[in-house]
Amino acid sequence: MTHHILEMPVTPEQVRELKVGDSVTLENTLFGIRDATLIHMFDRGRTTRLDLQGHAVIHTAPNVHRVAVSPEAPAGYTPFCIGTTTSQRMERFTRPLMQREGVRIIIGKGGMGEGTLAAFRELGGAYLAIVGGAAALETTWIEQIEDVDLDDLHPESLWRFRIKHFGPLLVGMDSHGGSLFADNQKEVASRRDAVLKSIGAA
Repeated sequence: MTHHILEMPVTPEQVRELKVGDSVTLENTLFGIRDATLIHMFDRGRTTRLDLQGHAVIHTAPNVHRVAVSPEAPAGYTPFCIGTTTSQRMERFTRPLMQREGVRIIIGKGGMGEGTLAAFRELGGAYLAIVGGAAALETTWIEQIEDVDLDDLHPESLWRFRIKHFGPLLVGMDSHGGSLFADNQKEVASRRDAVLKSIGAA
């Protein structure tokens, strides 16, 4: 397995070098996004002034502190605890997020489905997995909240974070059809069937 250090933003070609089982550390910029953000952007026709082209998004609704605008807090917020939420319920937004906004990498928990795999294969994308319960550690990788848009949806605003050494994260889905989550589901189903068969309940 290979470890990749990616200076954001990236190209589709860079993302296609990632393979399931590799690890990745991100540098420079990361965008925070969640259900309400996506619903407003794609179901309600809202646009953002932030440029997501070639970037990574993390599924989050961060816990932040509102502060006076300053060089240290240009958006008027400081990070307090920035965790990650389950990704599957945002499955239907992967393709439009990649096609319209140019997003290349999604970070979250629990993986995503076949629609996301297809979009990654066609457009060049990857899913990076974070272990649940790692919010405190994740927050140390975020140096600053640089900007925020759609802030009437707070905390499900669109956040731009300045990051340093964000990772290592595990490549859970790649642009070649690989999915650790699908593989795990198959293995669990196989073991279940074997147990049922052994007790005559197959």
